[in-house]
Amino acid sequence: MTALLEVEDLKVAYGKIEAVKGISFSVEAGQVVTLIGTNGAGKTTTLRTLSGLLKPLSGNITFDGKPLAGVPAHKIVAMGLAHSPEGRHIFPRLTITDNLRLGAYLRDDKDGIEKDIQRAYDLFPILGERRKQAAGTLSGGEQQMLAMGRALMSRPKLLMLDEPSMGLSPIMMQKIMETIVELKSQGTTILLVEQNAQAALSLADHGHVMEIGKVVLSGTGQDLLHDESVRKAYLGED
Repeated sequence: MTALLEVEDLKVAYGKIEAVKGISFSVEAGQVVTLIGTNGAGKTTTLRTLSGLLKPLSGNITFDGKPLAGVPAHKIVAMGLAHSPEGRHIFPRLTITDNLRLGAYLRDDKDGIEKDIQRAYDLFPILGERRKQAAGTLSGGEQQMLAMGRALMSRPKLLMLDEPSMGLSPIMMQKIMETIVELKSQGTTILLVEQNAQAALSLADHGHVMEIGKVVLSGTGQDLLHDESVRKAYLGED
């Protein structure tokens, strides 16, 4: 069975500094796959390259059977690969509803767009309650919900989430993780970059540990969660 996303020997550099040093992994349809590792491991760089924001030095990226080499970012979104970025990057002066509409900027099916806005409100009721508020007035956790909802508005085949729990309270982080589980149950395929290794591995089908631009360990989420080296390095256990 062909994977939805195939990454082969991907290398990415900022100038002369190689940030990603030949990594390979795949994501099957319907799975949650996570990339974990410390700051500077190359996780965000990987996602930015997959979404067309960065150009790789070398390697192959295949999405839904099609190569992504040279494909601009907006066309990658149209192919079904959506990216909820680190830092959220919502539009603070626009309303919640208008932020969601911007996530559907490549679509022209008005009825479908309205249904998907309602789906976002069903997924995150607080956004529905505050739909006319400026997005900049939301808490960090609510802004994260909005960023995820906006990414879902393109009806992606694969949703990439970059550090969705960063800076959130434990309660809000739990809500975001529960939402990822809910999205998976609805059939959404997810590539998750997350510094909270325990939370990420607990819900992931497969995980890959990155260190200084390389994948150093791969396995099922549960296998990595119980791996002694992972527990010491990323879960704070002796």
